[in-house]
Amino acid sequence: MNKIHAAITAVNGYVPDYIMTNKELETIVETSDEWIISRTGIKERRVLRGEGLGTSDMAVEAVNGLLKKRGIGAEEIELIIFCTTTPDYPFPASANILADKIGAKNAWGYDLQAACSGFIFGLSTGAQFIETGKHKKVLVVGGDKMSSIINYQDRTTCIIFGDGCGAVLLEPNEEGLGVQDSILRSDGSGKNYLGQKAGGSARPASAETVANNEHVVHQDGKAVFKFAVTNMADVAAEIMERNQLTSDTVTWLVPHQANKRIIDATASRMGLDSGKVMINIERYGNTTNGTIPLCLWEWESKLKKGDNLILAAFGGGFTWGSVYLKWAY
Repeated sequence: MNKIHAAITAVNGYVPDYIMTNKELETIVETSDEWIISRTGIKERRVLRGEGLGTSDMAVEAVNGLLKKRGIGAEEIELIIFCTTTPDYPFPASANILADKIGAKNAWGYDLQAACSGFIFGLSTGAQFIETGKHKKVLVVGGDKMSSIINYQDRTTCIIFGDGCGAVLLEPNEEGLGVQDSILRSDGSGKNYLGQKAGGSARPASAETVANNEHVVHQDGKAVFKFAVTNMADVAAEIMERNQLTSDTVTWLVPHQANKRIIDATASRMGLDSGKVMINIERYGNTTNGTIPLCLWEWESKLKKGDNLILAAFGGGFTWGSVYLKWAY
């Protein structure tokens, strides 16, 4: 019997209709279109608007489209791993809320929080349920409503983030296709440079924390950039070397869309030209857990069976990692 790999058999994404351009941000905070583009590569981002709408509402759209593509019903899903930094509520898990909304009555699930690296952490985790034979259909969702935790008076963060969600279906494959390897890393000292100061058990919500704007993203941009540009590139190069891949045999780099300069540095370290790099940061900004699956969704028509893909990400707190997979369809 051939070894079982966890293969992506369907992908879909969703972004909200509302487009927040750099020009609009110029009216909110002291910044400029030129300044934003030169430092991040971002021209616009999507924002989820509407009373009571959360991350799971975007996931419903992404997942229902995925199920339709694959031609299966929600009741066939056995496990949902929802990778998000902005769950609908502290509890219950957004995975459970999503399962109820789409009618995945036979699925169990949980949320996975690893900041911007969450999707590749979730992909690696979900793959193991397939590889062991425990499950046949695992849904990995990556999405965030970052606008819910952004201070639009802080130009170091409000220019970067957007809202969006993507999802992939993992199924068993015996042709050698699917997830081949992963390298996952974390360093908790990074909490001092990128994180959310209040809202957890160490510093619960209070009038003081709200007044001090501690429930939003706080970032030391220079420190984060320095750490990210090195570690994301290192881990992408490491997984290539470990699997005897070269710039010629890697078909696509699928990078987390945090900053165009970080993406360029990662591609350079891997020896890849820009034609092999998926980039949509200019239209969506950093959707945190949504960036990588949204790239896969947008490039799906260009992907061919057997293509070698390297997924790489870096997130707050700090987390980072890479996944090597062979495209299965």
